[in-house]
Amino acid sequence: MTAYKRLTIDDIASLAGVSRTTASMVLNGHAERYRISPATVERVEKVAREHHFNPSQSARSLRSKRSNSIGLVIPDLTNSAHAALAQAMENLCRERDYQLVLVTSDEDPQREAEGMAHLVARQVDGMAVVPCSSDATLYQQWTSRLPLVFVDRRIDGSGIPSVVTDATDTVARLIGSKLEQGVREVVYFGGQPTLSPSRDRLAGYRQALLQYGITPRKEWIAERDFQRASGFAMMQQWHAREGRYPQALFTASITLLEGVLSFMSQTHHLREAPSCLMTFDDHPLLDCLPIPIDAIVQDGQRMAEQCLQQIFSLLHSPQPSPADLAIPAGITRR
Repeated sequence: MTAYKRLTIDDIASLAGVSRTTASMVLNGHAERYRISPATVERVEKVAREHHFNPSQSARSLRSKRSNSIGLVIPDLTNSAHAALAQAMENLCRERDYQLVLVTSDEDPQREAEGMAHLVARQVDGMAVVPCSSDATLYQQWTSRLPLVFVDRRIDGSGIPSVVTDATDTVARLIGSKLEQGVREVVYFGGQPTLSPSRDRLAGYRQALLQYGITPRKEWIAERDFQRASGFAMMQQWHAREGRYPQALFTASITLLEGVLSFMSQTHHLREAPSCLMTFDDHPLLDCLPIPIDAIVQDGQRMAEQCLQQIFSLLHSPQPSPADLAIPAGITRR
């Protein structure tokens, strides 16, 4: 039992002095059809406004078979790139009179599955997922229930459309610019090797080194996951083994960079650092650091736009033509 009282349409009808049916007709936009007088419409709407009442979304969903909501599953909100993606999608959904419903997976497939099931149970009209697993079967089970689109990450061969950043060439271009300046040691810290962003960003790293005739040493490449703690651990292990910082370092996400900077701050108060620092994903705070850090900039707004376009295409078109899209990225040089 709860002490909170949920306002119902019966309450609005009583306060407005009309029948429940009349209140329902007015609040669901059918007043003109049923020739309800303007004075009655104004009275019912005034009461509804004063009490911040809207007709039950669940009831409207049952009638229309639409909830006017889109689900979004992201790993976490501490990743600034995913937070920006969520913000862009929320704004775009609002423009279409849709509500964005957000859940996080914490890079845990079980938690992700529970979150997706929760969204489906809420009758969202479509779902965008940043998948934390490379197992396509975990996601294919939902494609018969609602439109599903991958965003930021893809699973090749899954049959599920995706919108990702065109990372490989951009990473190769950024690292290649440093090699052209004479850098000869570039260390790579990456996330889960099975995820598409990890593969794409590592491919760009290898492509750049190959172009300049450099064979990376085994210890130049370290991969764990995209968590801040992993960036700290990889930097700690490198420094303990080599007794120094690498000449150049590329981190495959800004969360990994945060871990690297945390180690450098705790250990040397940022007075020692790689000669060249590069990262995937940008943040305005990088402009404020005493160490220049070049960053790859994802176009989160365009990714959100294309992702929602794919979802609505699947939702409304009798013969949708979903596709795997790669959005160009930019580079901020400092």
